[in-house]
Amino acid sequence: MPSLAKLLSLLALLLLVIGPARASVANAPGANLEVSLVTYGPGDVYWERFGHDALELRDTVSGEAVNFNYGVFDFNEKNFFLNFARGRMHYLMDAEPTGDEEGYYVQVGRSITRQHLALAPEQTAALRDFLFWNLRPENAGYNYDYYVDNCTTRVRDALDKALGGIIKTRLAAQAGGMTYRQQTDRLMSAQPWLMLLLDLGLGPYADQPMTAWSESFLPYELQTHLRDIRVPDGHGGTQPLVQDEQLLSPNRLPVPPAQAPDLRLPLGAAGLVFAGVLAMTTRRARLIHALLAALYLIVAGLVGLLLLVLWTLTSHHSAWNNANLLLFSPLAFLLLRAVWRARRGLAPSRLANATLVLQLAAALVAALLHLLPGTVQQNQPWILFALPVWLALAWSQRQLAHV
Repeated sequence: MPSLAKLLSLLALLLLVIGPARASVANAPGANLEVSLVTYGPGDVYWERFGHDALELRDTVSGEAVNFNYGVFDFNEKNFFLNFARGRMHYLMDAEPTGDEEGYYVQVGRSITRQHLALAPEQTAALRDFLFWNLRPENAGYNYDYYVDNCTTRVRDALDKALGGIIKTRLAAQAGGMTYRQQTDRLMSAQPWLMLLLDLGLGPYADQPMTAWSESFLPYELQTHLRDIRVPDGHGGTQPLVQDEQLLSPNRLPVPPAQAPDLRLPLGAAGLVFAGVLAMTTRRARLIHALLAALYLIVAGLVGLLLLVLWTLTSHHSAWNNANLLLFSPLAFLLLRAVWRARRGLAPSRLANATLVLQLAAALVAALLHLLPGTVQQNQPWILFALPVWLALAWSQRQLAHV
């Protein structure tokens, strides 16, 4: 749960919001309220790359408008980074006058799009009551999950609840366009090293087929999918849920690509180049060869430890069952001594030989897994990178041992 200081701050904010709103947003009849989905474009900091959104309630009589969002977190929260590593992120709901919140996004150059939604007066009132209930300090906190319980899924679910489940019914029956992995790679592509790290750490969960409902964990996707939703018009027919859409502020930051980058060619090429360097330095530059081989083994071992920890000791379910453990394993540490022994012309120990054979077999299994039916982890780029390097290491150890 949030700290006492955080709860007190939130309570003060709640009083500020409700205080001037008693004759407007907080207590206005549903017929006087307008509901809008406000979508903010991606930012340039890594935690802003997925974008953001909020629900706006506007009193048409007083003109007061309040934005409700679920994206508040605090770096100064006790054990923040430990909780982040363990997959136990604590987020909070927040409310702020529309002008104040949108002014920040205009200042930093992130786009703002407002979609006016067609909710019946009783639905609008129910949504308003739920949001103010959710804003209470005892209800504001939640355990954040990047894919299934984030600032956008909370907005989506609040709207769906107010509309009686129409959004989920429609979107759950519609196929999504990408997987969690593809969306993550696409949105993080401006920061390549972080993108690669995230891709390496994602398990088969990230490759399951998505519906338009699950794909709406992203603000832009929710904004897009709502355009196709129709709701009752109160006269026996239907009308679009999105009554009108306005771009309030243009984007001044680089726009993410429409598709995820294909990592197979760059990672495959990097693996072949590294393997080639290992092979060429086997006899001609033994010290360089040993240093490069040791560097790879240390990195492979550390990556394997990280993947194992993510699977067994954290709540990051999207990282569980990661097949990249077959390519990067803590077993790599057992080969470090063999690298330096081979430099002096000494044959690998029986343990090193067995470890190399086991590692090559594991890499082969990682490749063969793609022949299985069902959802298979899309880690072909990492197979293309790691397999040539392991083959080059095995070949070089044999060559050096017989000099």
